Amino acid sequence: MGVALQVFLRFVSIKRQRFLRKLLLISLPFVVFSLSSCDQAAKPPAPSTKVEENLTLSPVGYEALPGWHDDELAKAYPALERSCARYQKWPDTKKVGPEGIAGKAADWKVLCDDLQLFMSNSDNHSDFGVWLEENLTPYHVKNNAEPEGLFTGYYEAELNGSFSKDEIYKYPLYDVPSDLVSVRLSDFDKELKGTTLVGKVEGNRLVPYHNRTEIDDGALSGKGLEVIWSDDPVDVFFLHVQGSGLVKLPDGQVVRVGYAGNNGHKFYAIGRALIDEKIIPRDQMSMQSIRTWLRENPEKANELMQRNNRFIFFRKIEGDGPIGAMGVPLTPERSLAVDPRHMPLGVPLWLDTTWPGTQKPLQRLMVAQDTGSAIRGPVRGDFFWGPGEPALAQAGKMKQKGQYYLLLPKTVLPKNISP
Repeated sequence: MGVALQVFLRFVSIKRQRFLRKLLLISLPFVVFSLSSCDQAAKPPAPSTKVEENLTLSPVGYEALPGWHDDELAKAYPALERSCARYQKWPDTKKVGPEGIAGKAADWKVLCDDLQLFMSNSDNHSDFGVWLEENLTPYHVKNNAEPEGLFTGYYEAELNGSFSKDEIYKYPLYDVPSDLVSVRLSDFDKELKGTTLVGKVEGNRLVPYHNRTEIDDGALSGKGLEVIWSDDPVDVFFLHVQGSGLVKLPDGQVVRVGYAGNNGHKFYAIGRALIDEKIIPRDQMSMQSIRTWLRENPEKANELMQRNNRFIFFRKIEGDGPIGAMGVPLTPERSLAVDPRHMPLGVPLWLDTTWPGTQKPLQRLMVAQDTGSAIRGPVRGDFFWGPGEPALAQAGKMKQKGQYYLLLPKTVLPKNISP
């Protein structure tokens, strides 16, 4: 029996479970009635208070965007230009965002052509703001009626490395293994859109792939998968969390590596563990404090890092980077990671939050060009700060409340409109 059949039978099992749940809902009133006849004190369970996430949009004027006239808007143009180049490769009918919330690729192609013509003929890039106001409508993004969400930061890691293993460079970055199997469940059932199974084939079964501990213990050794070797296991771990990085070779050459895949296991947040186990106080938690503790406690660090079973595979990247989920290079301080289940990729956003660790306003034009496993919700963003230690200094302490506004072509009227 092949892997495809195994997956199909899994779907049959899922659908059978759904049928039983529906049957239980139908018969539940009769069960409750029967129990109450025996025990007058019996009460039905309290209803769930959890509110389902739901993106809503409210059209506003540019005067409603906090700090709109204070930003150097043209600094976001390179990021938007990269999105435009990506849109040009899409079929005209391809929807932009879930359920086409941002229209179709054709809408953006027309807009992008006009923008390129405008910028090529403009001597003053400050006019970029005027063009935006004339061609795009701002929409206040909310989760149901709640406009406030969480905004964190990320950066492009830097580490030392070599193409050859020796006593110094002995911690490998691996390419995607040939036996790694990825199954998009929506290919079998449209109701399972957005869900992917990752594993390997053993006999006639699809089973979970090697976890971090197994790979660290040599599960992939001798297969020629090493992309590069690093001198620091903590730097390698942080690279796994960030997804991309710059590797400085012994001769001074710098090589960029980027995300190529993962082993399908769930991500484990070691920062939360360090707080829960009272190792680092919550008010002192940052990427820097995590890194410092890991380096000062190498034996305990290894055990803690291996709790995160998710393992990232890398590839060497030529040219600009890092590459975001949209497939274009990210622009430092202008690219934002969002939740693609709710928000469209490639579109401009007006961000209204505060600088990391302060109440100083951070208000600027951003472009949604990336995603992340921890970026979940209609109002949720991850701010890309760029490469190296200065970027880490900001990204490591960013955990700010804020809101954003989606900018859409005036020719597009999204469905998720609320007053």
